[in-house]
Amino acid sequence: AVHTIAHLFNMERYNQSQQATDRSLPAVLSKMHLQGNNWLNPIHSNQTTVEYVAFTTIPGLTGVIITLALILMVTSSTEFIRRNYFEVFWYTHHLFLIYFAGLVIHGIAGLVRGQTEQSMAEVHPHHCAHYLTQRDQNCTHDCCKDPEFGSIPAESWKWVLAPIILYIFERILRVWRARQKVLVKKVVMHPARVLELQMQKKGFRMEVGQYIFVNCPAISPLEWHPFTLTSAPEEDFFSIHIRVAGDWTERLIDTFQSEIPRIEVDGPFGTASEDVFQYEVAMLVGAGIGVTPFASILKSIWYKFQQADQTLKTKKIYFYWLCRDTGAFAWFNDLLASLEQKMAESGKADFLTYRLFLTGWDTSIVS
Repeated sequence: AVHTIAHLFNMERYNQSQQATDRSLPAVLSKMHLQGNNWLNPIHSNQTTVEYVAFTTIPGLTGVIITLALILMVTSSTEFIRRNYFEVFWYTHHLFLIYFAGLVIHGIAGLVRGQTEQSMAEVHPHHCAHYLTQRDQNCTHDCCKDPEFGSIPAESWKWVLAPIILYIFERILRVWRARQKVLVKKVVMHPARVLELQMQKKGFRMEVGQYIFVNCPAISPLEWHPFTLTSAPEEDFFSIHIRVAGDWTERLIDTFQSEIPRIEVDGPFGTASEDVFQYEVAMLVGAGIGVTPFASILKSIWYKFQQADQTLKTKKIYFYWLCRDTGAFAWFNDLLASLEQKMAESGKADFLTYRLFLTGWDTSIVS
């Protein structure tokens, strides 16, 4: 915004300098070399407007395009859009390709100009400004010579070249990983329309608390959605739980109820949450489907107890889960029950204390 506003102010100053009839320095310099390529002011006549420069020159047109692209990306990043219209957020953010392309092209036309080094040595502005505004036709002083101007080389490409190269490399790597075959080992439909997918992929390694990107080409070949892993690293598969949170998830659940479509997986990503195992007491708080990372943690703890892992320092876990409806509790119930039973058999019945809170109420629950 600051950059755009500054350009608008500068263009207005260019316009005023071109239209000025006094002998001020901006007015004098604006009327030099209008027929050649050594001009300083991009507005060459009183009929040229700021709007004309903005929409007919390369810097002006690319500036408008990248500004609109940036506005669309910023506004679509709001929480409301991300949660309710994820597709809008996803596709709009790919405008960054247009943004960076426009940013590189933005300065190549040389609209921003300055005095050349040779001319600076001959007609230095600090010494010659008075002569330029007060000179007459008979002036023979060196400062009476018209200064020469040239375009300032564009340097924006230097700042975006490295990020673009890294992005291209990262995209190639992600495409290669996503193309690797994913085997859907088991599909479980839990209450409250929560879909559990248990999958296998060659070379896949995960840690607790990480997430993956999932794509279903049968629904949309370009849409990737993030899901937290609910399986433990000790298991021979990785799993996610998906609830209806928009058109894409609803279509995915409907598709899996009739067939098993091809799934592509990229990841895992994110920082592992293994630090929880380094403390004697841990408190886990989740809400709704946000409980999924804790499913991975609790499963991993269950396996560590089975394997008598001596590196496990955790002695007590407090787990709190808030949900709007009772159906959401059902899919997590088996894990909590099995973990509780295992702790009791190991003589550590007080290892896990959990509380489930129902924040929504329906009269049908009573009946």
